[in-house]
This record gives sequence, C-alpha cells and structure tokens, in this order.
Amino acid sequence: MHALQPRHLFLGLVSLVCSLPMPASAQEPSPSKPLNVLMIAVDDLRPELGCYGKTFIHSPNIDRLAASGMRFDRAYCQVAVCGASRASLMSGCRPETTQCWNFKTLLRSKMPDVLTLPQHLSRNGYETSLLGKVYHSASDDASAWTVDASEWAPRDRSKGKGYVQELPRKRNPANSSEKPGPSIENGGDVPDNAYADGHNAERAVAMLERFATQDKPFFLAVGFLKPHLPFNAPGKYWDLYDRDAIEIPSREDVIDGLPYARSSWGELKNYADIPAKTKMLDNDKTRELIHGYRAAVSYMDAQVGKVLDALESNGQRENTIVVLWGDHGWYVGDFGDWCKHTNYEIATRVPLIVSAPGIPAGETESLVELVDLYPTLCDLTGLSIPQHCQGKSIAGVVRDPKLSVRPAAFSQYKKSKPGVGPLLGTSIRTERFRYTEYVSSKTGKLEDIVLIDLDNDPGAIRNVASDPAYQSFLPQLHAWCEQSATGL
Repeated sequence: MHALQPRHLFLGLVSLVCSLPMPASAQEPSPSKPLNVLMIAVDDLRPELGCYGKTFIHSPNIDRLAASGMRFDRAYCQVAVCGASRASLMSGCRPETTQCWNFKTLLRSKMPDVLTLPQHLSRNGYETSLLGKVYHSASDDASAWTVDASEWAPRDRSKGKGYVQELPRKRNPANSSEKPGPSIENGGDVPDNAYADGHNAERAVAMLERFATQDKPFFLAVGFLKPHLPFNAPGKYWDLYDRDAIEIPSREDVIDGLPYARSSWGELKNYADIPAKTKMLDNDKTRELIHGYRAAVSYMDAQVGKVLDALESNGQRENTIVVLWGDHGWYVGDFGDWCKHTNYEIATRVPLIVSAPGIPAGETESLVELVDLYPTLCDLTGLSIPQHCQGKSIAGVVRDPKLSVRPAAFSQYKKSKPGVGPLLGTSIRTERFRYTEYVSSKTGKLEDIVLIDLDNDPGAIRNVASDPAYQSFLPQLHAWCEQSATGL
C-alpha cells in the first residue's frame, strides 16, 4: 500500500480552490433580485423514481422537477445516517471535521462557530426558514433561521401528536418497555394532512405565499419524513401499487463480503411486527414492506407537488433555485438487508436534482457529493464560498452535464469487527469501482478491504479485493481513500 499523503496539504488546496472568485458566467442569469432558494430534503429516499428510469414508482411531481433541472445519477452522501449526513451538508464540512457520525450528535455541539449554509445566506440579505426535518433535530442551528415558521404558518395541533412526531396512531406509552406500533399503516380514507408531511406541505404553501409579498430573497428548507419508517400513508397511495406484482430483490450476501459491514437493520426491528432476532424476512412481509415504502414515496411526492405548485402560482418559480436531495439510501430487502448504516452503494447513493433559472434541464453521471451543495448554492446565488467548505461547487455541472469535478466520491460509516472492536469504514465510488477500507479506531491498522467492480458486476455481488487481476488498482484507490478528511 502507498503511504498516506499529508491531509493538511489537501485541506489547504481545497480551501484555496473554494475561496477563489467564480467567473461571471458561473453567476448567470443575473436578475434584478437575487435568486431565491427552495431546498427540499427527503428522508431515506432511494434514487428509485420515475425520473431515474424506475417506471414502477409513481413520482410525477419529482419527475417534473427533474424535467426542469439537472438530475445527478451518481450523487453520494457523506454518512448513511440522517443526522450526520445533514450536518455535513448544512455545514459544508466532511464528517472527519464535523465529528458527527450518528443521528444523535448535534452539529453545534461539535462545531459551535461554523458558518452554516442558512447563516451565510441570512448574512447576505436572505430571509431563512425551515419546516419539517432539515437537521435531525429542530433545535440544531436554531439561530440560523430568521423567520419562525410557527409564526408565519402555525402548526395545527388540534388533531393530536401526529403533527409533532411521525409515529403510528396506535403507539405504546413512552414509559413502556414494549415496542412502538407496526412498521406500516394504510391510513385508508384520510386526507394527506392526517400525517405530518401533508400538514407541513400546507404550511410550506403558506410560507411561500408570505415570501411572495416580501422584498428580500428567501431560503426555505422543507424536510419531508416519508419514506422514513413507519411506512404510513393515506390509502390512495397504497392503491397505486399491486403488491402481488412487486419483485423481491436478491437476498444473497456479497461473495467474500464482510458480515460485520452489513446493516443490522435494528431500526426496523424496533417495530412490533418485526421479530428482533430474525435474520431474514419471508416473502409476504418483504412485499408488504416494499409496498409500504413505495406508498410512502408517492405520498411524499404528492406533497412536493403542492409546494412546487405554490411556487409557480405565486410567480416565484422563475426566480427560484429548487434543490431536492435524499439524505442517504435505503435497503428494501437487498442482500437480505433493510434500513441504511453501511458504506455500500445502496446506502450511500442518493437522488439529487438541481433546477436553476435559465439553465437547461439535463442528466449527468458526474460523481458528486452532498457536501458539494453548500458551495454550489453559493455559486448559483452569486455569493462567495466560505473558506471552510470542503466540498466542491458543482454549478458547472449543473450547466454542463459532461463536466467532472472529481475522480471519486467519499462516504464513511463506523462499524465494529468481532475481536477487533470499532472501525472507521471509508468508501470511495469511482467511475468503475466501489472501494472500502476498514481501519481500526484503536490501532490505525487497515483490517479489511472490499472492492466491487461495478462495470462488470453491477449487482455488486462479489468482493474482488483479493483477486490477482485487481491488485494493480489497489494502490491508487488506497491513495485516494487516504484523502477522506478533505476529499478529492
């Protein structure tokens, strides 16, 4: 293996590049009023949508957004867990800088002084506000928001706790040792606002109506929970799918894979209808869960449509950048796994769509990361890029899908190996490979490698790290992997 190159050198180069002024062409078009930004964050969303070629998914509203913007086919999160992924995106920093590795750690507990994306926009004349799940906790980065959504679009609490915390209606008391209710719920003949996402979509519409009367540009971040567990949605979205027609993915493990590197899917096992010690769900339960996941996707998509409709009806669409992203991927029985929490392709690949005024629609296979969104939005709005940002602006790719900004995209997740203890898993996605190293957090020793040749093995079913035919690729992949703290 090649020796580690100094990380501080790469950090300095990244900071230098990020601080350079952009050419005038990167800031076009140049309206009299600065461009607004509508950011739509979606929890646990796979790039399994109509616009991504998955015609079995009913997602007409995200599809029409994609038809007006740039669809990124190779976009990757930094950590396949919601809190850490969002902390990285909103701060512009990689997880080795944020030190946020799970859903519990607040960004401000680790980086109290970092200039976040909404803070940067607010300091440059933007009104900023959020609805729903943007950070994992609504209290994180509270000072970054200039408009309190509860004052502009009050939360209707008359129908109970469903609007405060998305859970099945029949739930055990908080002080109970029993599990929460079922992992799915067909809500039947209930309106969209019977669940939190529908209610927050209504509030987002009200926010956009208020912003339309303001002179200042706005940054509105709207976070939708679905398709996060539990898979609950009104019945009409369940009716879009025929459960018997659902194909079950292969549940075979990766040949020569690492058992500890898989998802333990403990998140799903928290629900009362999932046995805690099961290692494989039967076909009926697998189809039921996939049905619920897809119903939840279509329900969320309908809420996205309401927000986009409001943006258009208020005359703001032509002056607004719209960004939609998923915080990480999600297993739906692939390799027998569920949830996320791995360094592999399914857990780390995310949908990403950027639609900006005056820029033609398109699609790109350029490798990008969610940490790139902060500097990209700076470029598209004509603002300077703070020097602490560790991603790269992909504004050029938004304009020209043939451009490439990096040879590999990083993702990381911590695991534990029996007999060894905690490991930091660092994974890179190149044009051809997914290469993952697991390094002991105690000794710094490289314990294991996983190499997937996605050109020849698109199903990612074989680890070829020990295959002699691939040994010549390992030094370069290792050298790139060592740059995880700053990126490429």
